[in-house]
Amino acid sequence: MANGLRVLGTAGPKKAAKAAASTGKSARYYPADDVPRPKHSRAKKQNAPKIRASFTPGTVCILLSGRFRGKRVVCLKALESGLLLVTGPYKINGVPLRRVNQAYCIGTSTKIDVSGVDVSSINDAYFARVAEKSADGEEGFFANDAAKPAVVSDQRKADQKKVDAAVLKAVEATPLLKNYLGSNFTLGKHDRPHNMVF
Repeated sequence: MANGLRVLGTAGPKKAAKAAASTGKSARYYPADDVPRPKHSRAKKQNAPKIRASFTPGTVCILLSGRFRGKRVVCLKALESGLLLVTGPYKINGVPLRRVNQAYCIGTSTKIDVSGVDVSSINDAYFARVAEKSADGEEGFFANDAAKPAVVSDQRKADQKKVDAAVLKAVEATPLLKNYLGSNFTLGKHDRPHNMVF
C-alpha cells in the first residue's frame, strides 16, 4: 500500500476470472471493449445433391431448356454439384461437353457403353470462368459496347475430341443410334407427354 491506495496487479482477463471464481467475489477486471460472441447460425449443412436413378453414365438424355433444348445427348457422369456432365457428341448434333441441371433433362431407356470414356479430369472447377481484366475507367466500360465472341481454349477443344472419339465408337456400334442422337425431340399437336414412355 502506498499513500493508503491499494495497487492492483496486472492480472489479465483469464486470471481475473479465475480469481473471482475461487473467492466468490465479482471480477475487478472488465474488458474495455465488448468481446464478440459467435452468433448462432441457423444455416443447415448442405447434403450432397441426389441424382435421379434414371441418370447413369451412358444414358441418352433429352434436354428441355437452354440453348440446346430438344437435343438428345449422352450423360457421362454426375458432378459433385449435382449437375450432369453431357456431350452431344459435338460431331453429331453440335452439343459440346457441358453441365446440365437434371431438372431440365429427361432420361431415356436408351443406353450406350461409355466405360472406355475417361472423364475423371473433368469436374466443376473445369467449367469455372476466367475473370477478364476490363479497360480502366468509365470510358473503357462504355467504349466496347459490342459483344465479344466467346473464345474456346485449346484445352477444351482437345478434351472434346478425346471424349467424343470414345463416345462415337460406341454410337457407331449400334445401328440407327447416330440418326437418333442427331434428331431433335419435338411434340406435335396431338402428342400426350404424360402418356409417353421414354
